[in-house]
Amino acid sequence: MKKSIMILMMLTTGFFCFGQRDSVYVGSLDSVKNVQRQKPLTNHNEEYIDTRYEYTDSAGRSLIIQNSFPKSGAHYTDPAGKGYIYAVFFTRIVNETDDPCELTIEFPAESSELPFAPGVYYRLFFPPDTMTIDKGPLYDYGLDLKSSLDNGISKPSSLKRTIGPKESSAFYVVTLSNKGVNGTLRTGFSLKEQDLFYRINKTEINCGIINLNKLMLRK
Repeated sequence: MKKSIMILMMLTTGFFCFGQRDSVYVGSLDSVKNVQRQKPLTNHNEEYIDTRYEYTDSAGRSLIIQNSFPKSGAHYTDPAGKGYIYAVFFTRIVNETDDPCELTIEFPAESSELPFAPGVYYRLFFPPDTMTIDKGPLYDYGLDLKSSLDNGISKPSSLKRTIGPKESSAFYVVTLSNKGVNGTLRTGFSLKEQDLFYRINKTEINCGIINLNKLMLRK
């Protein structure tokens, strides 16, 4: 039994990092900076937050994107019996502007190969469960993973959400891979003009759009 547990841990940690503060990845892309600022709507425990990007409009009001560290229970098996390694992340968007923020994001149903790990294929999902900040300490951030993925494993995964002025909203993202790779995995959303990108380490995926324009990354 102990030997099986050790093998499981070795397989899992190859792709996902379980700790909350270990080897924090900060993107080296020119469009992404890790900004540490506090605003009234973000006054909560941020120990689960990996990266925080702040974008401001011409009046100095902000849209803030917070991306979490991963949590993982290692393996998920789909209804057809196929096994995956998974990790659960969440993103929280804080809208401090005077306008509603409308998000439209879609991930494809097909698997894609990681450019930095040949032979490793991944998929991304938006589980329908509601993420709230109080779920931070819970296993898998409180997500009912099996129920969410069993019902959506064969479909494209999309998210449409409106965040009102001076409001915030959080949602889950789950990554699945066919096998592990060496190193730490960090992911998260960032914004370029009105386009939303999802980053997996240094690989960016153009996956959505936001209705607010003329937002500039605050440096």
